[in-house]
Amino acid sequence: MKVTESDNPKHRESQKESCLQKVSAEQKEHAEACASPRITKTDITNANEQTERLLEKILAPENLNKAYKQVKRNKGAGGIDGMTTEQLLPYLKAHKEALLQSIRDGKYRPKPVRRVEIPKENGKTRKLGIPTVVDRLIQQAISQILSPIFELQFSDNSFGFRPKRSAHDALRRCQSNITDGYTYVVDMDLEKYFDTVNQSKLIQILSETIKDGRVISLIHKFLRAGIMMDGIFEESPEGVPQGGPLSPLCGNIMLNECDKELAKRGHRFVRYADDLLIFCKSKRAAERTLENIVPFIEQKLFLKVNQDKTQVAHVRKVKFLGYGFYVYKGKGQLRVHPRSVQKLKDKIRQVTGRSKGMSIEERKTRLNQIIRGWVNYFKLADMKRLMQTLGEWVRSRIRMITWKRWKRVRTRFQNLKSLGIDEERAWIWANTRKGYWRIAHSPILTRTLSIERFKRVGYLSFVDYYSEVRA
Repeated sequence: MKVTESDNPKHRESQKESCLQKVSAEQKEHAEACASPRITKTDITNANEQTERLLEKILAPENLNKAYKQVKRNKGAGGIDGMTTEQLLPYLKAHKEALLQSIRDGKYRPKPVRRVEIPKENGKTRKLGIPTVVDRLIQQAISQILSPIFELQFSDNSFGFRPKRSAHDALRRCQSNITDGYTYVVDMDLEKYFDTVNQSKLIQILSETIKDGRVISLIHKFLRAGIMMDGIFEESPEGVPQGGPLSPLCGNIMLNECDKELAKRGHRFVRYADDLLIFCKSKRAAERTLENIVPFIEQKLFLKVNQDKTQVAHVRKVKFLGYGFYVYKGKGQLRVHPRSVQKLKDKIRQVTGRSKGMSIEERKTRLNQIIRGWVNYFKLADMKRLMQTLGEWVRSRIRMITWKRWKRVRTRFQNLKSLGIDEERAWIWANTRKGYWRIAHSPILTRTLSIERFKRVGYLSFVDYYSEVRA
C-alpha cells in the first residue's frame, strides 16, 4: 500500500504509528538474538505472535552468526561424524543454504549423539551425549531465541543455567532463608534426571508457550535422535542428553513446573538445575512437605525421586553445590563441605604425584590454576584456617617431589649447600634414608624451601589469594 501525505489527523497518526513500527522492527532485528521483548498488559503485540513464527527468528543470519561464535568459543569434542569446530565454517560455506532449506522443509534429521561416560565422585559415571557440531549450532540457535521467552516464566528461586544468575546467588538465597528461621530442609534428589525426562510431557509444556509447530517438531527430533556408543545405535525414547546447548534449557523448562507448584503452596525453596532444597521451620513441616510434593513430581511430571538420597535434615547436615551450612548468632553461614576439600586434595595429588612426568613450570601453572578456580568458587565461606592448612599441605607436596627430583646424594648435597645449609649438615641430610613424605616435613626442607621462596618463584598462596578475593 502506497503511503501519501495527508492533512487528515487520523492519517497523520497512522503514518506516525507506521514509522514507529518500522523503527521498532529495525531495533528488534538487531537485538532479537539476545532477548525477546517483555510482554505486558499494555503491549499491542499479541503473545501468540511472539511464538508463532519462531523458526524465521532462529534461522535469521544474526542469530546463526551468534550461535556459530558461541559453538566455536565452547570448542568441545566432535560428534559421531568426527567434525571439529575448526571444520564447521568451511562446511557451512559449502552447505549452508541446503542445511537451512532442509530445516524449513521439515526434512532435517539430527544425527545421534555420541555417548561419553565421565566418572563421578561416588564412583559411578555421568552419561553425556555429544551432538555433532552442526547439530550443536542449530541447538544453540534455538536456545538463543527460546531462552528469553521462557526467562519470563522462570521462578526467582531458580538459579542454574540462567543469565546473570550463579551458584553464589543460589547460596546467598539459602543463607537468607536460614537466617529467617528456615533451618530444616527437604534435600531432594531426582534419580538420573536428565536421562529420565519424559519427552511427551516436555513437548506438552513447550507447546503451551511455543505456537510454531515447526520449532516443536525440530526440538522433538533432537530429543529422539538416538545414541551411538561403540558403533551401536540406541533409541532415545526418554531423557534429554546432557552435552548439547538445548539440554539445560529443556531441563529448566520441565522443572519450572515443580517450581510453580512449590510457589503455589507457599514454600521457600532454592533450585540449581536438578539440585533442589525446600526450606521449612521444623522437621515435621519438612517431612509433610516431602510427603506431599513427591506425588506431584512422580505422577504429574513423571520423574523419579531417589528415595535413598532424598532426605529431611537440619541445614548443618546438608551438602549443596559443594558447600555446607551452619547457624551462628541466628544467621545462616557457609562453610566448605568436607567432601569438597577431599576432591580438591585428590586433584592436587594428581598434579603433584611423585611419578607424574611434567616440568616444574607446567606443574606450577596447573597448581596455580587449581588454587585460583577453587578459591574463587568457595570464597563465600569463612575458611581462613582451612586456607592455612591447605597451603601447608601443598607446600609439603611440592617439597616431596622436589626432593625426589634431586635423586642423587651429590645433587642433594649441592642443592642444600646452595640454599644456605652448612656443609656438614647438608652431607648428613643428603645421605638420609628417610621417606619422601617425612623429609618434606623435616626442618631442613621447611627452612630452605620456605613460604617466601615459594612466593618468589611464583607459586600461588592459598591464604594470600583468599585474602585478595575477599577484600
